[in-house]
Amino acid sequence: MESDQESINSYNSQQSYNQVPQSYVPSSTRNSRDAESASQQRLRLVPTETVKSLQEMGLTPEAPLPDVNAPATSGAPIFPEEYTMETPTGLVPVATLHSLGRTATAISRTRTRQLERRGSATSSSEESKRLPIDGSGEKDTSGADADGADLDPDIEFVTFVTNDPQNPHNWPLWLRWVYTIVLSILVIAVAYGSACITGGLGLVNDKYHVSTEVSILTCSLMVIGFSLGPLIWSPVSDLFGRRVAYFSSLGLYVIFNIPCALAPNIGGLLAVRFLCGVWASSGLCLVGGSIADMFPSETRGRAIAFFAYAPYCGPVFGPLVNGFISVSTGRLDLIWWVNMAFCGAMWIIVAFIPETFAPVILKRRAAKLRRETGNPKIMTEQEAQGLSVNEMMRACLLRPLYFAVTEPVLDLMCFYVCLIYSLLYAFFFAYPVIFGELYGYKDNLIGLMFIPILIGASIALATTFYCENKYIAITKRRKPTPEDRLLGAMIGAPFAAIALWILGATSYKHIIWVGPASSGLAFGYGMVLIYYSLNNYIIDCYAMYASSALATKVFLRSAGGAAFPLFTNQMYHKLGLQWASWLLAFISTAMILIPFAFYYYGKGLRAKLSKKDYSFDGME
Repeated sequence: MESDQESINSYNSQQSYNQVPQSYVPSSTRNSRDAESASQQRLRLVPTETVKSLQEMGLTPEAPLPDVNAPATSGAPIFPEEYTMETPTGLVPVATLHSLGRTATAISRTRTRQLERRGSATSSSEESKRLPIDGSGEKDTSGADADGADLDPDIEFVTFVTNDPQNPHNWPLWLRWVYTIVLSILVIAVAYGSACITGGLGLVNDKYHVSTEVSILTCSLMVIGFSLGPLIWSPVSDLFGRRVAYFSSLGLYVIFNIPCALAPNIGGLLAVRFLCGVWASSGLCLVGGSIADMFPSETRGRAIAFFAYAPYCGPVFGPLVNGFISVSTGRLDLIWWVNMAFCGAMWIIVAFIPETFAPVILKRRAAKLRRETGNPKIMTEQEAQGLSVNEMMRACLLRPLYFAVTEPVLDLMCFYVCLIYSLLYAFFFAYPVIFGELYGYKDNLIGLMFIPILIGASIALATTFYCENKYIAITKRRKPTPEDRLLGAMIGAPFAAIALWILGATSYKHIIWVGPASSGLAFGYGMVLIYYSLNNYIIDCYAMYASSALATKVFLRSAGGAAFPLFTNQMYHKLGLQWASWLLAFISTAMILIPFAFYYYGKGLRAKLSKKDYSFDGME
């Protein structure tokens, strides 16, 4: 593999430098006290891109909408293609972008002089504080600051070079799919950890002398941790990369399984389980981004389908595996040791996956080039624009809450996802009541009743490929809309309701266990299709701030998943096996209307209900 310096600054000796766009770069400015002394240094020519070369690559004066995985910056980017395109030289001067018609008002020459003095591209929180915030929590970059406000034209943005081996899009297709499957298994391992205790709640009752309601908290608190963990791991991922976030968070998760196994009292166990959820949440909030890093937007749909499949199948393995551990050994600690072994193995395997986040890859390349050329103005646009801690917390915390309050469309979709996710966890506590009290099954046989959910989810995974083919066909005929993503939800929505009607209608002792167990087949099928489809719909509807919209979804989904187990047992005992399931069936049946209504009337509803059009259409 060529080094970054060779890839960007070395050219074939037969190629004339007169034919290559060039810029002067000082060979060493690290010890320069000011611009005058720097100009006296020996200069050499470094190839860069010109207006003509950028136009030939398809760049236009209007900057496109940044990719879903683009990093956050203080202002509107003038070169959002930096992280997805490849250029022959790997360097694009800001002056060239200005000549092309790209302008910005988010950084001044003062900031560049600060970078020169420091010798590195570090963010300036003082610069960012001068930019006001509008009502949506975004930077208002419409006005110039006191220093002139344009990006320094001497800055050169780093890009991938043509056929760059470090570009994840250039990795062999088979290798990208191997990484996709490994990361999906990681999601299964994390989700498995949240529900692993559902196969041995009786052991918690016996060891700590608590009620079942208290034991259920060992599951609910970890799910609550899932909703708070992204506030830590998303910024870590943006600043330091996916690998750092995975390695540190999963390492903590593995370690904190030890006090789970050795906890002397229920209070300690509950506290540690909550922290386990916080540490393990990186596997839920970052894997979708990691998969998207490796596939261009046109082909990432099929890979993302595996991510949609994993968080709903992972919890099913909890009662399936640990029901046998509970009955066979009666050891609560063994449940935690098995969970530790599973997540520990995934921690080691995921550590071998190279960095996939393009902004971090290019940031490291820019730092290397600054050291080798002595030019402090080689950087990524995120480094040039800067991003303070306050801004990052605003993007990760305030904007998702703002969306939850002001976006009814997002709330409806998140509520539907929350319902499906909550129903999955409700099954974990409804099945012990139905199969344990009605049929007298122990935890091991109750766990086997979850197998139909896995089968239904696997069939749904195959159906997502059909949905993706239909969507691709639409893109070839016309410009797609977010509503085109709802095909999967329209197919799956009736099945989730049908599953609950079957569960209620077959929960009688004179009906063999096949009846209620078969409900899991329909539920697993509808569950994955709904989640896969609505996830894509949310991304397309809120393309400008997709990460914030997804953060809103994760928070609401995890809150529902944590709450439902707390009252499922009581509901089935108070209402009876039939009416408890039918109550949920009535709600699920009413929710069927949501994907159909938005498919036919979504554009108009978004225009009326949403404060602003955040989709691709709204950015044109």
